[in-house]
Amino acid sequence: MTTYEAVLDALGDRTRRQIIQCLKAKPASVGELAARLPVSRPAISQHLRILRDSALVTFETSGTRNVYRLDPVGLESLRSWLDGFWATVLESFAARAEDLAGRPGAAQTEPNEKGPPHD
Repeated sequence: MTTYEAVLDALGDRTRRQIIQCLKAKPASVGELAARLPVSRPAISQHLRILRDSALVTFETSGTRNVYRLDPVGLESLRSWLDGFWATVLESFAARAEDLAGRPGAAQTEPNEKGPPHD
């Protein structure tokens, strides 16, 4: 599985997205995250393990607790994939627009409904 696929899989869970939102504001420990979210400490730890494995968060030990923060590696992987995705979509759109612009009458659209017959 590529990094961006692991990131997308990790972000598929609502609780993990909420953890990312919390960490976007500032680094936090498991206890701090559990206090902000309606999830138990063990569940937060399990979610953080998945986020760590997908390179979305990292941690450093401070005394007896681990303080988690966003990891730019996973975020950059996701951003690169999205940039490539949109670049492909926009290139296809531009090619289609150029194709249509080159055809006579292509800018005109056909009506969706037929009007009353003319006598």
